[in-house]
Amino acid sequence: MKMTNLQMKKKLEERLANNQWRTSFNRDKDTFRVEWKDSKQGITISLPSVIGKYNERGEDAVDELEEHVTEALRIMNETHQLTGMEKQIYPVIRSTSFPTETKKGVKLVTKNHTAETRIFYALDLGKSYQLIDEGLLEKEGWDKERVDEIASFNVRSLSTEPKKDTVAGNDFYFIATQDGYDASRILNEAFLEEMKANAKGEVAIAVPHQDVLIVADVQNSTGYDILAQMTMNFFAEGRIPITSLPLIYEDRKLEPIFILAKNRPEKR
Repeated sequence: MKMTNLQMKKKLEERLANNQWRTSFNRDKDTFRVEWKDSKQGITISLPSVIGKYNERGEDAVDELEEHVTEALRIMNETHQLTGMEKQIYPVIRSTSFPTETKKGVKLVTKNHTAETRIFYALDLGKSYQLIDEGLLEKEGWDKERVDEIASFNVRSLSTEPKKDTVAGNDFYFIATQDGYDASRILNEAFLEEMKANAKGEVAIAVPHQDVLIVADVQNSTGYDILAQMTMNFFAEGRIPITSLPLIYEDRKLEPIFILAKNRPEKR
């Protein structure tokens, strides 16, 4: 028997009961909202989406949602600072369609990367992180260059020990540590140069979603087809998708490419 929206609403009300929070149900939009009573900041949950995950994974899906909502609400109610937290500042990669402002209209700190990707900056808070906005910089008297310099240094300290898989004479390397910054390792130029130096063929890189970085040593035309399919599959499954287009790495530069079956890729 399938769970209904009303049944899931009741389950979430029980799980998220808190004297400081208010919950509400929008029957027309099939959404459930949890927010702080004082600030009215909160999270809106799509019930059909939760029910779909519940039908697949049972109570584990609700456990995960409860943890996510609780952590997100906690962060919303805290005041954060950058000074003294320098070691917790990292770059994160997002698609160019990702919003560049907070819901309150404050600009997020960003930097151009490729035609498909943009760099944002995050303050790591343990189980989650907060994207850094210009309001936080202004409050502390920081500038964008300082944030970028610190984040760039920190990303170079992250481990870069990929797992290797060879398919049809092509080597694929994967970094998927689940630390929230797997795709960010594309900004570690020393790592990319090392991979380039050791490659037998052409180097292509993919960041289909936040939690994986793929480096391909493409040694024949089949390798591009495999990479294209692999990138699309990861993109479709990712919690925070970035781009389904791989990137060619040449002369220390990254260029998005369309991969045409059985053909060399064309630069975008």
